[in-house]
Amino acid sequence: MENFSGGVWRKQFWCVIFASFIFSFFLFYLDWSTIVRNEDVVQLSIKDYVYSIMGISPHPNSQLDRENWVEPMSQSPINTNRPERIRNISVSDNHEDFKRVLVNNSDDGIGDIEMDLDNIVEEGSDPCLGRYVYVHKLPSQFNSDILKDCRRLFPWTNMCHSLSNGGLGPQIENSEVFPRKGWFATDHFALDVIFHNRMKQYKCLTTNSSLASAIYVPFYAGFDIGRYLWGFNRSIRDSTSHDVMKWLTSRPEWKALGGGDHFLLAGRVTWDFRRVTDKDSDWGNNLMVVPPAKNMSMLVIESSPWHSNDFAIPYPTYFHPSTDSEVFQWQKKMRRVKKRYLFSFAGAPRPNQPGSIRSQLINQCQASKKCKLLECDKGGDICHSPSGIMKLFQNSVFCLQPPGDSYTRRSAFDSILAGCIPVFFHPGSAYTQYIWHLPRNYTKYSVFIPENDIRNGKVNIEWTLNRIPKEDVKAMRKEVVNLIPKLIYADPRSRLETLEDAFDIAVKGVIQRTNGLRQKLHGRVSTTTCKEEDSWKCNLFGTREEREWDQFFSIAKDVNS
Repeated sequence: MENFSGGVWRKQFWCVIFASFIFSFFLFYLDWSTIVRNEDVVQLSIKDYVYSIMGISPHPNSQLDRENWVEPMSQSPINTNRPERIRNISVSDNHEDFKRVLVNNSDDGIGDIEMDLDNIVEEGSDPCLGRYVYVHKLPSQFNSDILKDCRRLFPWTNMCHSLSNGGLGPQIENSEVFPRKGWFATDHFALDVIFHNRMKQYKCLTTNSSLASAIYVPFYAGFDIGRYLWGFNRSIRDSTSHDVMKWLTSRPEWKALGGGDHFLLAGRVTWDFRRVTDKDSDWGNNLMVVPPAKNMSMLVIESSPWHSNDFAIPYPTYFHPSTDSEVFQWQKKMRRVKKRYLFSFAGAPRPNQPGSIRSQLINQCQASKKCKLLECDKGGDICHSPSGIMKLFQNSVFCLQPPGDSYTRRSAFDSILAGCIPVFFHPGSAYTQYIWHLPRNYTKYSVFIPENDIRNGKVNIEWTLNRIPKEDVKAMRKEVVNLIPKLIYADPRSRLETLEDAFDIAVKGVIQRTNGLRQKLHGRVSTTTCKEEDSWKCNLFGTREEREWDQFFSIAKDVNS
């Protein structure tokens, strides 16, 4: 009897267990997103959660036709200041890795979560997650109207010709040096238009600013100031820039982060926008020093080592490919080209600049049988000829790149494009500038000779370059050619398929910065205190520790401070 009762009991027990399992499975199968307790459970998908922690509203379906996109209905914002109400996060995208890092049922709520957006985007999900850009619709007086009087954009050059082909300039046809496609006589100050036209082709544009990781301001700041740098008082030089800032700060998009998510491209060097006095005799306008603008990310072709709100991106070169294959073909050609000269220099002396080392470089080149000199002070158009410049660099193993009127030169990018290893004499010519586009380890692609060693006659350039082992030279040449896609701007009328160009990398850099600002604002990442005058050091090395290059960036020594 006892055995019989025990057997029945055991059967009933397992029946109950089985029934409970079936019932639990049935409940699990249901859509639990509809079963929530009032404010005690917050249901989020992967995408919604990512955008909520970055302070961005949920984004639209990437499959929507952007031309016919309808604004989504407004949704209640997630209150990130009340983590005690967040007890459970349902992940409808069924991503196990995401669940593991997100679910935190402790009393402290979701806690501190560090995420790499690239690791949580599943295959087939929105490829624009965390990459959306909104473009301000500025009044035409701030961009297209500036180009109408193109003869006045630069005193000594008719820019009308240079603005053809979407800012790329006239197409080059010289089969001896260039292929038939992708090459243009591009002006080195034309980036305002080129960048704007490239942005129109950006894959992750949105018409809803609340969905954007970054907001682009298509103000042609470089062309604007180019009209007034010579012979105009400060009021005229400042006028358009001040009007832009007044317009921006009145917009609701600005108020969301005080401009912290806004960025602007000014296709000139930073010093054209950093006048700190009210003297008419002082250079440039004050666009980058007015308080609202300091919150923005400013992209320029040369940045300041002592300011934190501007970032250098490459000068435009002559190469603007329409397809990946055009890039690959050019790289293949540059790998195989035979070099006739050990080193070369294209430029003119700077007799009005007491600290310039150009005269010493010219003298050393003239004294060497292994150097080819292109003297740009002898008249003629040879130094303004794309074919002449590129032919020289293609035939040279090393190309000397001293500072010009400022730290940087477009010539450095032309030399890399031609497969020529650049030789720099000041870290501000490349290393502390293009931190998004060039390797941090500068010895991989260049040679550095301190300018003081040239100025004091301590270094013979031919002897120094000859001492570099052949295997090291071969490795540097390979790295230089590999850098080409990252330093060119593709034709705005097309789109590369697998390669990221200079534009893509710049936008990615801006988005990383704006997302970082959001996380700092919400206290999700620790902040590192860095004096603004140490910006070059913090951006490059991440610390303020003493460095061997400190001597190059003494503010007291530099006229641009």
